[in-house]
Formats: sequence, structure tokens, C-alpha cells
Amino acid sequence: MKSQKQLTKSKVVKIDSRKSWEHHITYATNKGFPVMVHFSAYWCMPSIAMNPFFQELASNYQNVLFLNVDVDEVKEVACKLEIKAIPTFVLMNGGAPVDKTVGANPQEIRKRIDCFIRQTHSPKSNDA
Repeated sequence: MKSQKQLTKSKVVKIDSRKSWEHHITYATNKGFPVMVHFSAYWCMPSIAMNPFFQELASNYQNVLFLNVDVDEVKEVACKLEIKAIPTFVLMNGGAPVDKTVGANPQEIRKRIDCFIRQTHSPKSNDA
């Protein structure tokens, strides 16, 4: 329970290496937390403009791990996930990407994360 409390206090985690990436993805997978990743670059104005929105999302979605990856600093991760443009937002579950949004579109990102959380936390129907 202590680690869950720690997760709710943290906002956006900056990933600075492949090792850090693997650690956080493994942690989230083991805990059953979805992960929202903002692939950005320090020189990309739309990425910078999305940072406050991403922080707000992190505050509002307590059971989602929010990561920020600078594509120039951690190229290996960006290549592995086939990030071709920035900003790109990738929603992951169980260590695998489940949704990708390219561009600075706060409404679309919020809609997709809401939809994902509703799908994964809604009661399963056995009406077969």
C-alpha cells in the first residue's frame, strides 16, 4: 500500500535512460497501473506547451503512471516505440502500447485516457 501512496504523490517522472524506462514500465506492469508517456524534446514548442496539461493529467489520474521521455536523450526508447513526430502521447498497459496520439491535442488525449480507464475499470458483463 505504501508504494501506491507514493505513486499518487508523484506527478510526472522524467525518464533519462533506457534503464530508468525499463524500471518504471516494469514497476507499473507489476502493480497493474497503466502508463501515459509524453514523448517530447526540449526544443519543440508544442511539447513544451503540453507540459502543464500533462502535469494536470498526472494530478487528476491518480492510478496512472505519467512519464516524460525526451526523444533526444533516450533515443533507444523512442525508436523502439516508433516515435516519428513530437509531441506524441502513448498509453501503455501491461508494458505494451495500447493507444497513440500524435500532436498537441489536449481534448483528444483526455478523451482517450478517459475511454481507456472506463473500459478497463468497468464491470465485466456475462450476458452470453
